[in-house]
Amino acid sequence: MNLSLCTISFRHHLHSIKELAEWAQSNNFQGIELWGIHAKHLKDESQYNRDWLASYNLYTSMISDYLPLHLSDKELLQATRELSELGHRWGTNKLRTFAGQRASASINREERNSIVAKLKMICQELERENQFLLLETHPNTLTDTVSSTLQLLEEVDHPALRINFDVLHIWESGSDPIESLVKLKPFIMHFHFKNIISRNKLDVFSPHNVYAAAGSRDGMTPLFEGILDYEEFIKTAVSLAEVEASLEWFGGNVKEVLEKDAKKIMYLTKEINRLYVS
Repeated sequence: MNLSLCTISFRHHLHSIKELAEWAQSNNFQGIELWGIHAKHLKDESQYNRDWLASYNLYTSMISDYLPLHLSDKELLQATRELSELGHRWGTNKLRTFAGQRASASINREERNSIVAKLKMICQELERENQFLLLETHPNTLTDTVSSTLQLLEEVDHPALRINFDVLHIWESGSDPIESLVKLKPFIMHFHFKNIISRNKLDVFSPHNVYAAAGSRDGMTPLFEGILDYEEFIKTAVSLAEVEASLEWFGGNVKEVLEKDAKKIMYLTKEINRLYVS
């Protein structure tokens, strides 16, 4: 397994990209998932790029952004090209976004068709750049259930469209993460790992709360201390394919939690590999 830290975990901290790279290198991470706004703010500092990150034995696993599907095709295409350029600079072919801002059950056919057309346009642009658009499985989007996600993949019908499989949000939708993994496996290029202590705390991950500096963190928990059984999930995922995943931690004590979880994942994957070798 290749494991990344998300720079979004440090969104309220005063750390430079250099400090994060040094820390990631020393704490069992192979990659960094760049939050889109962080990549954009580094745009004028040309010394920071793919080669610079490689000097720390790290790579950029993904740039996570929010393409403006609600804007005109012209504006959306411009945003896509800017994100694509950042992907090339940082050496990643994975660009993440969300499939709209409405739940699949509440959107009408015309609105859905509009999003499908925009996603197809983005994919056509990225295919020319040998890049992929990853849609994150997330509430209040067209990938909020496994069935809607599979439908959307069929509707867009483009090889550049893939999935960022957020394990917690899959479970939040009422689906079993392992069964969903099997169904979506041909399309999955990345995973987000995070956990919660109970279902009634899921609102803590609502965008208006999770991005707020003063937002609640009640219910967020280290990966192996929550309601989801990540030992079982990771063992299954690693047995099925090469796994690239990011620890998406939004709570406090960021370095302590990430270090602890990364160590446990490293131990688990070594045990799994030992079993397969033997």
